[in-house]
Amino acid sequence: MGLSNMTCQTAKPKTKPYKLADGEGLYLEVTPKGTKFWRLKYRLRGKEKRISLGAYPSVSVADARKAKDEIKRDIKTGIDPILKRLQATQTQALIQQLDFKSMAMEWYQKQTPLWKPKHADIIKHRFEKYVFPFLGNFPLAEIQPMMMLNCVQKIEKTAPDLSRRMKALCSHVFKYAMATGRAERDPTYGLEAAMKKFRRGHYASISVDELPEFLQCLMNYENRVNRQTFLALKLLLLTFVRTCELVEAKWEEVDFERAMWVIPAERMKMNLPHLVPLSQQTLAIFRELKGMNGHRAFIFPGYYSWRKPMSKNTMLVAIKRMGYNRKMTGHGFRTLALGILKEKLGYTHDIADRQLAHVPKSSVDRAYDRAQFLPQRIEMMQRYADFLDTVYLTELKKCQNPKAELFPV
Repeated sequence: MGLSNMTCQTAKPKTKPYKLADGEGLYLEVTPKGTKFWRLKYRLRGKEKRISLGAYPSVSVADARKAKDEIKRDIKTGIDPILKRLQATQTQALIQQLDFKSMAMEWYQKQTPLWKPKHADIIKHRFEKYVFPFLGNFPLAEIQPMMMLNCVQKIEKTAPDLSRRMKALCSHVFKYAMATGRAERDPTYGLEAAMKKFRRGHYASISVDELPEFLQCLMNYENRVNRQTFLALKLLLLTFVRTCELVEAKWEEVDFERAMWVIPAERMKMNLPHLVPLSQQTLAIFRELKGMNGHRAFIFPGYYSWRKPMSKNTMLVAIKRMGYNRKMTGHGFRTLALGILKEKLGYTHDIADRQLAHVPKSSVDRAYDRAQFLPQRIEMMQRYADFLDTVYLTELKKCQNPKAELFPV
């Protein structure tokens, strides 16, 4: 018959330690000083062993029996409960010593081979600025959801979108720690419910119907802006590449004979080389720039240091001064071009989207889709440039303005 609570309470100390058996190897050991410890005797791989289950009455009779049953289940599967407890103690000690900053930098080092250097620098900077000062020195196990929420809410006050990005980055760190056995939970889980509602907007862009007026404003702006900036705006309109892809372009990428601009993979968002067929109008602009900056590495060298590319903000400021602040952005040229190619020139989404350097979202589609549509894209880029010329000339006739053509060849 097993021990009762009354029996355990009334057990008196003796001159020597003695045992009160509960059954299945579980017993209460009473010491001469009157302290009482639960012990479990078991055999594993032919050897008899004992393990402590805690002191009575902190560990009740029911708790002791429950612990016994759990240990018996481990023994049946060949797990030594003593070694299991030792491993858990060591793991817990390691977790307590490991702070968030150390784990975040370990995760960061695992990711950097997959990222572009510039992106890696941005991620590191954001951790150092927004998270490490508040949570960096805390052990992972001590970081509670409320602590994470306070951290991201500080960011949320001025940058709602960034606060969600940082929450996601911190979540990646905790998931990595869980996968490597050094964390038991992700305290960022569910925090979005306590954050401000945020709707990410699209980049500002004029509509296709607003194109004639924009072209007129662009040409009227020609004599009030630096020639290099003006040509950069025209190239952005003609090629609709990303702003950074344009300003960081080098002469070695442009093949005048093939009328092709090959942007290397390391400069592309998706890490894939991108081909930009050059229309006659685009080639004319590149030739003019060659006369201006042909002795430089960058097609658009910086105004203060030719060893660096021109700042992409230069064109954004120019667009603002044209009167299109919050109406048009560098990325807006891509949206505008997509609308023209599909609505006005009748090209399919696949062909137009490929010229925008987008890739299929599905990994399966990416594996099987090898179509580049290059012949169609060469024709498309010329038709697109001709369309812009036609729209501008039509606008000139309406205004009875004798100004020269938009893109002289």
